[in-house]
Amino acid sequence: MVKIALPKGSLQEATFHLFEKAGWNFSVRSRSYTPGVDDPEVDAILLRAQEIPRYVEMGAVDFGITGYDNVCECSADVVEVCELVYSKATSRPYRWVLAAPVDSDIKRAEDLEGKTVATELVNVTKKYFAEKGINVKVEFSWGATEVKVPELVDAIVEGTETGSTLKAHGLAILDEILVSTTRLICNKASWEDPVKREKIENMATMLQAALTAENLVGLKMNAPKEKTEAIVSILPALEKPTINELSDRGWVALEIIIDSKEVRNIVPKLKRAGASGIVEYPLSKVIF
Repeated sequence: MVKIALPKGSLQEATFHLFEKAGWNFSVRSRSYTPGVDDPEVDAILLRAQEIPRYVEMGAVDFGITGYDNVCECSADVVEVCELVYSKATSRPYRWVLAAPVDSDIKRAEDLEGKTVATELVNVTKKYFAEKGINVKVEFSWGATEVKVPELVDAIVEGTETGSTLKAHGLAILDEILVSTTRLICNKASWEDPVKREKIENMATMLQAALTAENLVGLKMNAPKEKTEAIVSILPALEKPTINELSDRGWVALEIIIDSKEVRNIVPKLKRAGASGIVEYPLSKVIF
């Protein structure tokens, strides 16, 4: 039995969806913190993502899913099993940036000497300014950090995926402090347990396979043998396409995996090159 901590809140739905694609179905009532799962070898608990690194490190749970920023903020001594690039809104990494009002005199980090910065990522922010030798007051923000400048603080360090919210509040990004993606982390004792480690590694493999498949599709098609070379030259396959002879000796069947965004451009080219019976199909998992 292994116990996993899953993030409650904004990342919860995306996390449950990813596990479903990987083969595990978690279900939870609205006020519950203990999800059910269709795997007798797995127990789960919902925690705030910011707390998960600490509870993983101390062994309260075997492993968990959280952001790299949370691991850095509490300096958790844990094993990083794998990176899982997904989020609540996009597949972009979550960036922690230093921002100040567009119309202020603050254009770089050095301009904040002796001033005040608000953030939810206090320890990482303090380390950033300390490494630059800039003396600033860093205060914890309980949220709505963007509205605190310039009336309450001089600048902020805030997390963003697109930067649109900062721009809407009249803020300019001065520097990037930390790039964070979702990570699967494990405490060291559980990682040294061969049974638990195998289970955790198995789950990590399937989660990564589900993520890899998200932007890929499969393509099948038939082609005359004499046109195979021309068709293959069009295919941007991850590996060489699979080619099999059909019962009609003059024809072959080809199959590839490609980025879903390439389909709209490549299918017309394939048809013009002589391919027929072209079929696109979704993928649930891809393991390399």
